[in-house]
Amino acid sequence: MKICYIVAMVAEAKPFIERYGMKEKPGFFSPLPCRMYEAKVGESELYVVLNGQQNGSDLVGCEAASVATLSAIERLHPDLVINSGTCGAFRADGADIADVYIGNSAMFHDRRVPGDDAWGTQSLGNYAVWHRSPEVAEALGFKMGKVTTGSSLDMQPCDLEIIKANGGQLKDMEGAAVGFVCSLFSTPILYVKSVTDLCDSGTETFDEFSRNLGKACEALKNANERIIEWLIER
Repeated sequence: MKICYIVAMVAEAKPFIERYGMKEKPGFFSPLPCRMYEAKVGESELYVVLNGQQNGSDLVGCEAASVATLSAIERLHPDLVINSGTCGAFRADGADIADVYIGNSAMFHDRRVPGDDAWGTQSLGNYAVWHRSPEVAEALGFKMGKVTTGSSLDMQPCDLEIIKANGGQLKDMEGAAVGFVCSLFSTPILYVKSVTDLCDSGTETFDEFSRNLGKACEALKNANERIIEWLIER
């Protein structure tokens, strides 16, 4: 089985890369900024593709995630894409810092395109996940939630309105973009998200994100290790 992780930030991927002793293949996507790490786990081929960096910072957001996902699928031909990363969530939904969720679908929450139902449907996305995602969540004891994606770390009132109207529970900056590309190739996608900030806590988002990033990334590493073990046993 070929398993390919798409990850935005070095901090999110580093503990996992170190856990499996993954080696970088420099220049694999040149001239694109994406970076690729690989390892063999049992009979499976494991890859981590990072969006890369520019001007000294991680490339976060939908555009970079789309480029990384497209490049990874075209070059690696994975059997399963896993979008792993941190996210915001809502205390009102029972979320807490460093909780790990498996996504049950993914949509965009900041693409406000007026018009008929066809335009609105295309804008929101609502991309399906790997059919075994509920099985993963149940087997490993993870919560499930709908991933909603936007291009900004903060959340405007109009974003919240769309999130709540569509049953969104997790807020990130890449998930639906990865799901969009996977849908074009009919490549299954599994979402694994760990909470860094609570959108309804009243705390400034960047401060809460920065304070909890390390804890959430450690939880993410532990979750992904269990997921890989589960996958290779199947």
